[in-house]
Parts: sequence; C-alpha cells; structure tokens
Amino acid sequence: MHVARDPEAIKADIDKARDQLAATVDTLSDRANPQRLAEDAKASVLATLNKPAVKFTILGFGAVVAVLVVRKVAGKFRRD
Repeated sequence: MHVARDPEAIKADIDKARDQLAATVDTLSDRANPQRLAEDAKASVLATLNKPAVKFTILGFGAVVAVLVVRKVAGKFRRD
C-alpha cells in the first residue's frame, strides 16, 4: 500500500536533494580544477624533495656530477 505524501514534504525533499547535488558538483569541480591539481602536485613534489633522505641523495648526486664535470674540464686544459 502506498501512502500519499504531503506536497510540502515532497518539495522539501526535492530542495534537500538539489542542495546536496549542488554541493557535490561544487566539490567535484574544485577537485578537477587544473590549477588546484597543479598546486597539489607541486606541494607533493616539494614535500618529497624536502625529506632528508631524498634531499641528501640529490645533494650527493649533484656533488658527484660537479666533480666529474670539473675533472672533465680540467682534463681538457691539461691536454692543451
């Protein structure tokens, strides 16, 4: 058996559903915003790079590359 509902209650349910849908659409559009995605990616990369293990690994690698470049350049000057 189906109970008839009050039109005001139906309208209130529709309004509530509309508000919930609008909030969901706003949340999805905020999450899909390209600028927001880029900012989140940048923050994630910076957080990873600022971890001591990663930071010191990169610094060590950079130091090795710098030494190799200096040796290569110095070797060219010695040959000339």
